[in-house]
Amino acid sequence: MAGSSGGSQMSSPAAPKILLAKPSVSPITGKFGRGNSDDDNASHRSRLPPVSSLNMLSDSWDFHIDRFLPFLTENTDFTVVGVIGPPGVGKSTILNAIYAFDGSSPGMLPPFSVQSDEIKAAAKHCTIGIEPRVSAERFILLDVQPVFSPSILAEIIRPDSSSSVPVLGSDSLSAELAHEIMCIQLGVLLASICHVLLVVSEGVHEDNMWHLMSTVDLLKHAIPDPSSPALSRLQISEIGPEMEFKDKLSEGNEYMATPIFVHSKLQDQDLSPKNILQLRKALAQYFESSSFTAGRNGSELVEPVSSVIPSKSSRNQHESYQLAMWKLRDQVLSSKSTSFSRPVSEREWLKNSAKIWEMVKNSPIIAEYSRALQSSGMFRR
Repeated sequence: MAGSSGGSQMSSPAAPKILLAKPSVSPITGKFGRGNSDDDNASHRSRLPPVSSLNMLSDSWDFHIDRFLPFLTENTDFTVVGVIGPPGVGKSTILNAIYAFDGSSPGMLPPFSVQSDEIKAAAKHCTIGIEPRVSAERFILLDVQPVFSPSILAEIIRPDSSSSVPVLGSDSLSAELAHEIMCIQLGVLLASICHVLLVVSEGVHEDNMWHLMSTVDLLKHAIPDPSSPALSRLQISEIGPEMEFKDKLSEGNEYMATPIFVHSKLQDQDLSPKNILQLRKALAQYFESSSFTAGRNGSELVEPVSSVIPSKSSRNQHESYQLAMWKLRDQVLSSKSTSFSRPVSEREWLKNSAKIWEMVKNSPIIAEYSRALQSSGMFRR
């Protein structure tokens, strides 16, 4: 596992057992289940994740730790795997495969819900915020709501076209701009708290996720990893503009999760060795000078890690859908991912991730980028 000590090579890893952590079904009071006043929680109740959820990030853009924290331990040998991508590319399905979920067993529900035919017909998204699960082998998997999602945009837009979700504190943004910033914030958070980040696109010609991760690389500044001693000492109430905390976090280097770029649902004509080679060369050239690549070895490019998944209907002679999914699973479980700067327990990781989220929401770099987008005329005011 990557854990806090880095990702060591794992040969023939055993299939993780599923721990379907189920939260209490007792009534929830207060924003985090601790309040006593109905008046205080009335405005939050509609924005809280459902009782059956372990959601870490609600659709009101607030980070919650209380539901997931009881399922974490003081263990420091764990690996965090996140996923990011647009709607319908198979993010939840990929995480279920990493869990080694066997859908053929009667009565067994997958760890992560996948889109039903009804949800697809209604053009809705399935995952809200960040839904976590943890395996017996201490792999923490984070299923994340889709980026570039029309259904999420439809949910946050008000009649006056402004956003109902305060993504940048008190700044009032149009729903379209707020949705763009939400995608960036999710990417920055995942790049900060994960060991491995699966970046999923559909087909070989879709490069929106490449653009998004390039923006994440540009804007992820002064955000520590969850093991930072300064971060552990920091109180959430202290987090504000960058000038208030940047000096406290200067003791460590900038951390970036190890990305695996996954192109899913490839058709037969896209799966020739020539096309796959071209895709990998394009990916290497695109991220040549980014933090996601190790740089050059002499004159040779060091390619980012990538994977291709055929569509289920593919008759590709080189690799079937099922084989490709298992190869991706092995690739993730044996990944030599970036280490956190020091050992950190699962519980401390979650608590510090909440602080990192506040830093992301208060980032002056992201706020300045938002103002630049607004001034460009690309988004309505």
